[in-house]
Amino acid sequence: MSDTTADISALHDFQVDAHVLLTRAQECLSHLDLIGHDTDACDCLLNTLGTLAERAHLQAQTQIADFCRQLCHVLEPQQCRARLHAALPKLKACLSLLAWQLELIDPHTGQLNLDPQEQLALLEELEQTFRQLHAEPAKATATPAAPAPALGA
Repeated sequence: MSDTTADISALHDFQVDAHVLLTRAQECLSHLDLIGHDTDACDCLLNTLGTLAERAHLQAQTQIADFCRQLCHVLEPQQCRARLHAALPKLKACLSLLAWQLELIDPHTGQLNLDPQEQLALLEELEQTFRQLHAEPAKATATPAAPAPALGA
């Protein structure tokens, strides 16, 4: 068996595994959609993205590996994990982009030559969503409550 055949076979195996992992990540999002603060679903999502990052790295799919790692970095802080359900539309968009990237890998060369701007834009939108969510409780506690009307007045 030639090295090229082995490389193509390894790429195919990676793509199959990556699709399985993406399906699992999407199931985590569906679970979070039904049960908002489920820590098991959050853990599963992060573990799945971490595994996908490792496997992509081993297959020299740096764009996919880096995007998965960056997603994990954004989602890892506890305050973000507690609010993943509020960021579901952005997370779904990230997983859709990953699915498209898997489809766009050249089956003969294993190359994925894409501009990372869409990845960066989605990550920024996700981070912005979490910044807004973190600011909301601060606004609520920073605004003093109006005094209660006096009884009998």
